[in-house]
Amino acid sequence: MNIRLEAEKRERKTLSKYATLSSETNGRKIKEDKCEIRTDFQRDRDRIIHSKAFRRLKHKTQVFIAPEGDHYRTRLTHTLEVSQISRTISRALKLNEDLTEAIALGHDLGHTPFGHTGEKILNKLHPKGFRHNEQSLRVVDFLEHSAKRQGLNLTYEVRDGIYYHTGEKKPRFLEGIVVRQADRIAYINHDIDDAIRANIITAEDLPKDCMEILGRSHGDRINTMILDIIRYSRDSSNVSMSENINYYTNKLRKFMFNKVYLDDYAKSEEGKAEYIIEELYKYYLKKPEELPYEHRKIYKGRDFSKEDMVCDYIAGMTDRYAVNLFTNIFIPKPWKKY
Repeated sequence: MNIRLEAEKRERKTLSKYATLSSETNGRKIKEDKCEIRTDFQRDRDRIIHSKAFRRLKHKTQVFIAPEGDHYRTRLTHTLEVSQISRTISRALKLNEDLTEAIALGHDLGHTPFGHTGEKILNKLHPKGFRHNEQSLRVVDFLEHSAKRQGLNLTYEVRDGIYYHTGEKKPRFLEGIVVRQADRIAYINHDIDDAIRANIITAEDLPKDCMEILGRSHGDRINTMILDIIRYSRDSSNVSMSENINYYTNKLRKFMFNKVYLDDYAKSEEGKAEYIIEELYKYYLKKPEELPYEHRKIYKGRDFSKEDMVCDYIAGMTDRYAVNLFTNIFIPKPWKKY
């Protein structure tokens, strides 16, 4: 018996009846031979971690554009925090931790430079609109490529969790719902931490009733939310918070929107970021031949518009790449006589 078969047998023996078994996956778009060592979900996790899109997350904005300091979150550190929270919940509920981890690591691969500011301006510019969850799926299905394959060819379950990690519709599988909950826990709490560090708010500004119920420290609040989900969702066909904890979590989220996400000081660089992306978009729409060959060749023989090519290129940029590219294209260079 190979190692993968042993792992699949262990899943059937130890996981909850509500868990998604890797041996019962709905499969991939393109059929592949099974790995002798890893389950299909473990294989998906590894493909995501080794992707270029995953590496670029380290230089993409989470909330604060171009923050000074080494301790502010990036899109990568957010992803790792979501993964850690998701795995803790999934393990406690005896769900498939490998599936949960793969979804968590891939859920934000489609995020733009400059965070939600970039998403907002691309949604305005691109005729088809732009939503980062849809772009995350586009990354793993199409944009990530190698000599072996177009896209990462992930399983149906991982793709479902990535696509539905946000929005009105929920994921089909409980592991995806775990990631959806963990994403909210992570960004609310680490954004509070970053906002206090940036002097946007103080600890005393946080709603006192939320602090009484959820906890006064960063770690206490995360612990309260995680424990509540585990207690409320054990032996259940759903994963959710209790009504009480959910109420105070949502109240804290609304506070963050009013005092941080929409705050003029916190978003003071937003207009500049929008301008950079809009000018790059218009430039490449006029001169698509100047897109890198490595990017253009992805679309050969496929039915995609110039707008698709340009949007994909810009969405994949890191913050610093976008700034440097804008500078090289639009900012005059010192004249030199040779």
